Amino acid sequence: MSRETEARRAGDRLAAVLRPVRAGNGFEEALEQVLQVVRLGLVPGGERLPAERELAERLGISRVTLREVLKVLKEQGLVEPRRGRYGGTFVLPRTDAGGGEELRRRVAGTDIEDVLRFREVLEVGAAGLCAGHGPDAERAGRLREALERTREAPLAQYRRLDTLLHLTLAELSGSPSLAAQYAAVRATVNGLLDCIPLLVRNLEHSQRQHTALVEAVLDGDADGAREIMREHCAGTAALLRGFLA
Repeated sequence: MSRETEARRAGDRLAAVLRPVRAGNGFEEALEQVLQVVRLGLVPGGERLPAERELAERLGISRVTLREVLKVLKEQGLVEPRRGRYGGTFVLPRTDAGGGEELRRRVAGTDIEDVLRFREVLEVGAAGLCAGHGPDAERAGRLREALERTREAPLAQYRRLDTLLHLTLAELSGSPSLAAQYAAVRATVNGLLDCIPLLVRNLEHSQRQHTALVEAVLDGDADGAREIMREHCAGTAALLRGFLA
């Protein structure tokens, strides 16, 4: 097989996974897709990923964002950058980096897509209800305090305080049933999140979404709150799908 034919076939395989991402969750969705390329073996161990320019164009992101994605893969032991004339980013032989075996064990028998959809329905509904109710001073204070605690959280405590912010929103929806169901599904989601790394870029993005969400709720903007929450859930889902591939 000629080098040109092999390169074309490799490009065809990548086209099945790589596509332009949405602006709202660019980093998370790009990471999901590149993780899929690596974990699905579309670029075998020892071979080089497409050049940065090509990857960035396929994904519709800047090269700066792509380099942050590749940095995560390097930290997870999935790729290795090499310098020189024949350098680039090379896929390393498949290992269980990033807690992959533990993650697969936890999702065995779990319909992850169902969990993620149910979580989105509850979260989006809670955000819309909270904004529609127009929280009083006491409830608004609780929401602001929960948000502030996530801003000040050390990395090791971030996930716990992030959970508390979302639980506060569910509680303030005015539906005890919704809050109870959300607590249960969030426990499942956290069990999965605990198996993947905390990514600073993702946390910074999440925090901006948290801030916009709380502002929309306090402004009584139900449509805006629902849309922000829907995008926020999509970002988390993209990360989990990427590491699950």
